[in-house]
Amino acid sequence: MLTRHRRHMMAFSIAASMLAVSAGLQPAVAQDGPRLALEGARLQAQGNLDQALGMLTEALNDTRLTNDRRAAILTDRGALLARLNQPKGAIEDFNRAVQLYPEYPAIYNNRGSTLLTLGLAREAIKDFDRAIVLAPGYVAAYNNRAGARLLLGQSDAAIADFTRAIELAPQTVAALAGRGRAQLASQRPHAALRDLTHALATDIRFALAYRLRAEARIAADRTNEAIEDLSRAIAFEPNNTEIYIERGNAYLQADNTSAALKDFTRAIEIDGQSIAALEARAIANVRIDASNDAEADITRALELFPRATGAMAARAQLYLNTGQPDLSRREIERALKLTPNRADVLLVRANIEAASGKRDEALLSYRAVLTEQPTSREAANALARLTGNDERQEAVELPGQGVDHWRVIRRGATHLAISERHPRISVPLETFQNASPKLVEYEIGKPPNAHIAVLRFTVGPTTAGAEELRHAAILDLSQSTVLAVLPERRGQKQASWNWEDNRLVVTAIDGLTDEFPLRAGGRPAAVASATQPRRAGSEGPRTYAQPTWLPFGAAPPQQQRRANRQPKTLFDMIFGN
Repeated sequence: MLTRHRRHMMAFSIAASMLAVSAGLQPAVAQDGPRLALEGARLQAQGNLDQALGMLTEALNDTRLTNDRRAAILTDRGALLARLNQPKGAIEDFNRAVQLYPEYPAIYNNRGSTLLTLGLAREAIKDFDRAIVLAPGYVAAYNNRAGARLLLGQSDAAIADFTRAIELAPQTVAALAGRGRAQLASQRPHAALRDLTHALATDIRFALAYRLRAEARIAADRTNEAIEDLSRAIAFEPNNTEIYIERGNAYLQADNTSAALKDFTRAIEIDGQSIAALEARAIANVRIDASNDAEADITRALELFPRATGAMAARAQLYLNTGQPDLSRREIERALKLTPNRADVLLVRANIEAASGKRDEALLSYRAVLTEQPTSREAANALARLTGNDERQEAVELPGQGVDHWRVIRRGATHLAISERHPRISVPLETFQNASPKLVEYEIGKPPNAHIAVLRFTVGPTTAGAEELRHAAILDLSQSTVLAVLPERRGQKQASWNWEDNRLVVTAIDGLTDEFPLRAGGRPAAVASATQPRRAGSEGPRTYAQPTWLPFGAAPPQQQRRANRQPKTLFDMIFGN
């Protein structure tokens, strides 16, 4: 079974890859074939896919087509066949197109995308490489290669590709959301918050971006705001079972079991065969000692899927709670054989060990839970009870890495900058390639902005052999908050800073612009904004109100949108429909 994260990335890599392949690349030939091909494109844009396929097939019957024009139409038909879930026919069209016009980059981009749908990520990357060699500014190919790399677990390399796509086209929603997902995979939730907030500033109806931002907020210990994001996602996808399960799990994280049960129940009402929903509701019922309800869900889940290890773990915990330790151990051992690294299974094993007085084994198991699921409060709280210390709060200073009165500490897997002069501020120092951050400069603004400070630090190279990257944390000393952490310098490339009496505008090296309004008297406004470039046909540059980090990841206000605007899928966004 695909994990939720993998399904998310398949959505990115598949939907974001099928670019409108002909736009701006095809040569124009005034023949019947080209006319039919244009009509096919129009039909496809209207959603009449079968008619569009027939039109493109008829266009290919034009014997007067030049090789490059025939290759372009074959590429269009191949992309359409891929949309119609006919990958074999799509690959055949792309292969014929390559023979006719091997210099056409869209062929490789779309063939790579189709290979990706078949799970052939390494082969797909070869095609994306070729597309980028032929067209170095091909945004979709960078996006798609990033998606393939992320599927292979190469998150830092994926970030580099998404970053290149964003530099070329800063408002590409798929690239922003994709990089946010890659940041999460690299354990960089604050960077993910920035990317996903920019994505939502561009498209407020992007439900998947809300879900990913909720994940980032949970990782940043901002569970209530995560619940708000998931509620927004539900508003746009009210029948999506997964979102209810995610929000239910967030409610459990916030110790609101009654709300969690409502969400899990709603998910089951939508899809009575959802194993994940049944397992989640069983776990919630075990938590409140509703044994009969829990057993009913466990039984149903195992009837539907006998290898449902979440249900086995719930039953093992139920046995433990009802004084049946032997049955509990037997059940959890069965689950561990099937999924030895699943966090909720490991958690129950740790609970069994702790209840049996096996302290050392329990400590190892709870730590294993946190390795798989760093946000598990149950595991962290259990560790604190057993050791007398909250390991999440234990800090180790890194000597020689500070600057001025700021010091660098490591707390668990997290690096932070702290100062005795500003005890309420903890600056997240997220790095690449497991590098240790080093503070390099601390600067305080000039009046009337003397309450604003900038703390610069190194984060390591994004990929092997890359130039060193430096980030800048913008601090509001008067409010003890971190306004933003931005990529500020790579080699000779530096961010653009524009300080004014009433606002700060920073264009980071990745092309994204963040604006921080300041109230009269130098106090920060409650909302900052990301400015967007002028779009064709617009009446002027659009500015979207967004949180920009007061503090990190604050929710954007509701924004006006056209009444007749329909929710867009990733596929719609890439095709421009």
